[in-house]
Amino acid sequence: MTKVDVGGEIRAVRRRRPRLRMPVPLAWIAVAPFACWAIVRLGGFEGGTPMIQLITATPYAAAGSLIALLVAAASRNRAVVSTAVVTCVIMAILVLPRAMPSTPTATGPTLRILTANLLYGRGDAATVVDLVRRLRPDALSTQELTPDAVLALDSAGLGELLPYRHLEEAFGASGSGIYSRHPLRKLPDFAPAGGHNMPRATLTLPGRRTVEIVDVHTLAPLRPDTPGWLADLAALPSAASSSATIRILAGDFNASLDHSALREVIGRGYADAADATGKGLHTTWPANRRFPPLITIDHVLFDERASAVSTSVHEVPRSDHRALFAELRLP
Repeated sequence: MTKVDVGGEIRAVRRRRPRLRMPVPLAWIAVAPFACWAIVRLGGFEGGTPMIQLITATPYAAAGSLIALLVAAASRNRAVVSTAVVTCVIMAILVLPRAMPSTPTATGPTLRILTANLLYGRGDAATVVDLVRRLRPDALSTQELTPDAVLALDSAGLGELLPYRHLEEAFGASGSGIYSRHPLRKLPDFAPAGGHNMPRATLTLPGRRTVEIVDVHTLAPLRPDTPGWLADLAALPSAASSSATIRILAGDFNASLDHSALREVIGRGYADAADATGKGLHTTWPANRRFPPLITIDHVLFDERASAVSTSVHEVPRSDHRALFAELRLP
């Protein structure tokens, strides 16, 4: 028998591995909460508990929306993917600018502000005074300033560094006080009744330049104090845009940039120092726990005619807040 060589090459047929496809209903379950969150945050619809508290987690929700986008892509459903993409874009627009510094434009004198919540006066006085010594603020805004805390700060040497003061100390969380390197003139209080003390004073810089400092400490947005929190924020004075005086609001606002009530305050002629310096995602509360601080509720708001040069946060032992420092440039 004659062998016939037919030639050619035998190839094994490669079977394509089946691509996993996310069921569309499950993809919607992953995407819908973030889409709703974006709508609530964009429209300022966080009207009551628990959304007032949850909205502070918007930076984390923005990160989570990226995971939801991957889930949507696995579904290969056009509607789900489109919703996820739009959600991510909205979240990015809302959050990313806080990490992008703006260029200072003001060319006037420098003003340094340090604010610290002392947690019922327990915050370590020596640490606060050391921060004053190192950072050289022109003014220190304190919240939850008790009579014992005043004595501890003086014993640590604060009076030598910041000799001028307008204090409204009190037991518990209600006390506050402004310390200054330059002469202060007390101004009438404006805070609604039933809330924390919020001292207000005019600081006179060299060259007779005046700056108004408001020591902010609103009630916390927890039942039954939520209406009081809203009233405190609404009562904060607008920036004095028609005056030569520059107004600064510094302290514990118990509000983040994701709260519409705080954005309304900023909209009255202010800018947020941390946001303006690209540090708007640096968290301040709750500090000194086994985990890092989660949200940003301490702020320095300044007249938008001025500029923010730098900001930083600093640990204060035995306080549940980080101290916030801001260097500003006046117009």
